[in-house]
Amino acid sequence: MARLEVDGSKSIYFEDLGGSGRAMILIHGWGMDNRCWDGVILPLQAAGHRVITMDHRGCGRSDHDFADLGIAAIAGDVAKLVGHLGLSDVVVNGWSLGGAVATHAASLLGDRCSGLVLTAGASPIYTQKPDLAIGGMPEDVMGNVAAMNDDRVNFLTMLATAICAKPPTDAVLAWMASAFINSSARASATLAELAHLDQREMMMALDVPILSFICGQDGFVAPDISRWVAENHPRATGVEFPESGHAPFIEEREGYLEALNQFVSAL
Repeated sequence: MARLEVDGSKSIYFEDLGGSGRAMILIHGWGMDNRCWDGVILPLQAAGHRVITMDHRGCGRSDHDFADLGIAAIAGDVAKLVGHLGLSDVVVNGWSLGGAVATHAASLLGDRCSGLVLTAGASPIYTQKPDLAIGGMPEDVMGNVAAMNDDRVNFLTMLATAICAKPPTDAVLAWMASAFINSSARASATLAELAHLDQREMMMALDVPILSFICGQDGFVAPDISRWVAENHPRATGVEFPESGHAPFIEEREGYLEALNQFVSAL
């Protein structure tokens, strides 16, 4: 475990867990922390990958008092971490809002990024646009942000129950809710950015292979958003789990690992 200064005296928490092969940075979703990936870390290392995890600004063990908690700032932290570790051939894997972070980070990294993975990623859009009617509505995002800010503990506890398509165990629910609640109250500003996010131009400019995980029962990121990536980016492929909710690395662990390992091995 280690810390990296990224904004003056402020720092983020990361873990370089080792492995002999290509490095993969795992970027968690909004309000969670790097522990969400624990179930896939050992299998990824066993497959030969060097695994690196990190906590967003305002989440987990990273500092919570950053002035800027935006998606672009978190992506900049990813790029700085890649530089700090001396990586030149890295796969960036982002879950949920972490997908938007990963897309932006891949753009910043340029030829240091060898592949982008969107795990039910909120990228390149999250809400409907005049020329692309998929996703939710901006006012829905802002309504959720307002409801969360008004009654944070109850809202986030409810949010945890909606991640998986099939009801998880009480222990998993408690872990998810705890991660949400332990994030900064100000992290709602990060979530609010999804209301107007549009990374289509940024994504289409990426000249790297992309793997998009499409979750058929996803109640957070509309499956059509993940499907749009696979159908529109010239170097993208999609893997669909029709019965999975928002966390395929938990709900479809074996299939998720198989597809991810195949993608990375082919780079």
